[in-house]
Amino acid sequence: MADDQGTADKPPEANLSNTLKKQETHDEMLSSHRKEISDLQKKEIEMKKAAAKGSKAEQKAKKKQLGFLLPTSLTIQSPARSAKRRAKRAQQEAAREQRIQEEQNNIVSERMIEDEKLVKKLEPFGLTINEIKPDGHCLYRAVEDQLTLLSGGSSLYTHQQELREMVAGYMRKHMSDFLPFFLSENMKHENADNSPAERFENYCKEVESTAAWGGQLELGA
Repeated sequence: MADDQGTADKPPEANLSNTLKKQETHDEMLSSHRKEISDLQKKEIEMKKAAAKGSKAEQKAKKKQLGFLLPTSLTIQSPARSAKRRAKRAQQEAAREQRIQEEQNNIVSERMIEDEKLVKKLEPFGLTINEIKPDGHCLYRAVEDQLTLLSGGSSLYTHQQELREMVAGYMRKHMSDFLPFFLSENMKHENADNSPAERFENYCKEVESTAAWGGQLELGA
């Protein structure tokens, strides 16, 4: 308590004196730093001059010694300049984050507007939108959802895998109906070692055993 009271009773002149002493200490440190750099620069110039004299071997040795003594150039960085640079980086980062947020808000807003328009168009028909998880099975889940709805709410299929197997089986039985369209869509991936029928069979196996995205062929089946 005594120490606190003593500090509180110090006159303003004492506090000002302490501040000035701290400033002098900081100035002395900068002055000493500048003097050390100046001395090193003078030493560098002297050693460069000395290295220019004598034989090539001596010059090489002196330059090597100079490199050990002065591996990097020393500079004094202004605290104010560093603060400005940090502030500029922070401002740029904040602007970037704001742009990202605005882009995300625009995407959400555009989707909401599109959904609202679609809902209004479906209302007169008594229809609603049902979100389907967007993965490789989404086509089959959508078909399953509609079949369940049309059957009065009871699910006809316990898993989309059943639909995949049905689609692949139907495509195999009616290969002549699907093969021309399959070939037209897969010309870039043509394998000369396999016949069209073999490639179509491989495609059917992929349909029934993987999470490959469905397309026009699967919808046709």
